[in-house]
Amino acid sequence: MADRTNHSSNQDAILDLITHGTIDVEELVPWGSNYTFLVKIRDHTSEMMAVYKPSRGERPLWDFPDGTLAFREVASYQLSRALGWPNIPRTILREGPQGIGMVQEYVEMVDRQHFFTLRDQHRDEMKRIAAFDAVINNTDRKGGHVLLGVDGKIWCIDHGVTFHEQPKLRTVIWDFMEQPIPTKIIQGLTSLRAQLQSSDPLCESISRLIAPREMKALRARIDDLIETKAYPKPPEDWPPVPWPPI
Repeated sequence: MADRTNHSSNQDAILDLITHGTIDVEELVPWGSNYTFLVKIRDHTSEMMAVYKPSRGERPLWDFPDGTLAFREVASYQLSRALGWPNIPRTILREGPQGIGMVQEYVEMVDRQHFFTLRDQHRDEMKRIAAFDAVINNTDRKGGHVLLGVDGKIWCIDHGVTFHEQPKLRTVIWDFMEQPIPTKIIQGLTSLRAQLQSSDPLCESISRLIAPREMKALRARIDDLIETKAYPKPPEDWPPVPWPPI
């Protein structure tokens, strides 16, 4: 019991720090299409590294409302927490040096490891990620968004272009198309669907991050997965794989 208590206390401390600590920009991450900063968050006793994506630094997209990508990142994290999978670094919405944006706990990753190097040895985790992407309607699951942490866990990042009300699934993970979804994943989706009723705290939280029509489409996608119990197939009228794939 003591170990679990200590773990819970540590997690609470991290959440408090990332939510209320002072943000100092360390550097601009050069390879992102949107402004992304590596930052240090500190208070009088602790400090941690994080990734900060301000809404004002988002590149306009023709099919997503301006300034909403940070909110979608947070919604994706909250759904992953409710499901218990996949692993997404702790992600919140808060004010920073460049205004409101997504702040995500920095997780140290193993170099040169990504979906294409990990897919064969981590099939069960990839099945969970594929189901999750179908739920959030992820339109940009590149291979480099699935990473191996130094902690040995598979981590997923970059969930800004998600939750569109129209089918836009675009991913490198088509390994399981039209195959049966594992029972445990269906059970998780069924539990999640129950939490997306209007009176549930999770539903209230997600509803503050995405539009009503997007919430309606989210419920419909989950219902469809539960009913068919099968992974979707690539769309015929939409590029199924993002470019570049990594």
